[in-house]
Amino acid sequence: MSLGEPTSESAPFFSDDSEAEGPEERGAGSGGHGGQGAQEESPSGVSKVRAVLTVLILCYINLLNYMDRFTVAGVLPDIEQYFGINDEKSGLLQTVFICSYMFLAPVFGYLGDRYNRKIIMSFGITFWSLVTLASSYTPREHFWVLLLTRGLVGVGEASYSTIAPTIIADLYVGGKRTNMLSIFYFAIPVGSGLGYIVGSQVSNLAQDWHWALRVTPGLGLIAVLLLLLVVKEPKRGAIEARPEHHLHQTSWLKDLHALSKNYSFVLSTFGFTAVAFVTGSLALWAPTFLFRAAVFTGERAPCVEGNCASSDSLIFGAITCITGVLGVASGVQVSRKLRTRTPRADPLVCAAGLLLSAPFLYLAIVFAQESTVATYVFIFFGETFLSMNWAIVADILLYVVVPTRRSTAEALQIVISHLLGDAGSPYLIGVVSDSLRKTDSFLWQFRSLQLSLLLCSFVAVLGGGFFLATALFIEQDRNRAENYVPSDDEPIVVPKSGRSTRVPVSSVLI
Repeated sequence: MSLGEPTSESAPFFSDDSEAEGPEERGAGSGGHGGQGAQEESPSGVSKVRAVLTVLILCYINLLNYMDRFTVAGVLPDIEQYFGINDEKSGLLQTVFICSYMFLAPVFGYLGDRYNRKIIMSFGITFWSLVTLASSYTPREHFWVLLLTRGLVGVGEASYSTIAPTIIADLYVGGKRTNMLSIFYFAIPVGSGLGYIVGSQVSNLAQDWHWALRVTPGLGLIAVLLLLLVVKEPKRGAIEARPEHHLHQTSWLKDLHALSKNYSFVLSTFGFTAVAFVTGSLALWAPTFLFRAAVFTGERAPCVEGNCASSDSLIFGAITCITGVLGVASGVQVSRKLRTRTPRADPLVCAAGLLLSAPFLYLAIVFAQESTVATYVFIFFGETFLSMNWAIVADILLYVVVPTRRSTAEALQIVISHLLGDAGSPYLIGVVSDSLRKTDSFLWQFRSLQLSLLLCSFVAVLGGGFFLATALFIEQDRNRAENYVPSDDEPIVVPKSGRSTRVPVSSVLI
């Protein structure tokens, strides 16, 4: 009886038999089939060409993910004027989305570690596209419907964000993995910037902000077709598994217990939480803040009939695209060169990025009333340094966590970073702004939002401290993950009467 398992591509969706095979076990299993092993181009079971196509498709979907997420921010002044809502309710638009995204991430993380990831993502993206389209038909008197649909969008996005990086991790290792993750995370700032640009410009052309929400759904359905027709599910952990390290799944509680003792994972997650807090606040409020600053200084007329901040969203979106690419690329390159000098390079670069972004963001907020040009320059440098973290944080998680726990780790990081970060920061900024506003004059609309946004600089400094603490543990946690050997009391999955069951390792050893 063969001990080999079916590949993820042919395994049933609700099958727990998804453990990775070691290279020697794969070779032994294919030796009796006359050259099948020679046809397998990679331990992951995915050819080099299809692996590259897979990464490009995942990047495309990630771009759509963030493009949709920030389309609302690009037309926020129009939404405020259309529904007649204050800053507190405006902040809820991002908060309800992040909350549903955050709470469902562990569910999809659990499923992603055990079942067919391609099917899960396809379902989630289809759901997200349909709900986004439905949200564009919200009538003026039912603001709560827009809140509900934005919350449901988070359901679809949670199914993708927790799983996609783990597929890349199962396709590449070492420097190639870092490069591919860099490409993948380029889509975050570029997609975010395109969200502002496309949202504001489509709204301007159509003279109706509802049309801004009708762009990404069609592109999302194209992404589903690409997923189903092109992407092949790689074998979990096979590309980095060693013969003596047969990887298998443990219980979810055991996974959580192991992750809680992984100090590099915990501290880098708190550091990334600070990044999420700052980016979440700026993402929703920056175009609105810049528009109010222009109204306060007399450069722009107040918003009365819609299409209020199209130029501000356009400029901020362009800056987000450019600084994102520069930040991610420079962060990876600096980290790569610094690794030759110290194994602690990754968390140190993340810390430097946050600590350097803080003063520039502070100056951008303070100078908004004095010089629009100076404000944009400071935003440019602040966002560039802030973007240095994206790919590096993802890489840290992947090399300090064993393959069979990565989706769970991704989900846990999403929950923590959003729960304490951008789930509440847009709403918090809105609440503080409303509480500081003494009158409804243009002066206090601007000044109250300005004072509340200053909180971002202080949170960035706190995040830098967490990454500095991560540097103290990164070496030992990475070595522990690379040399991980399951203990004898950990259960493995074996077939029993056509179903999967978990038994101790000692029960099946001969």
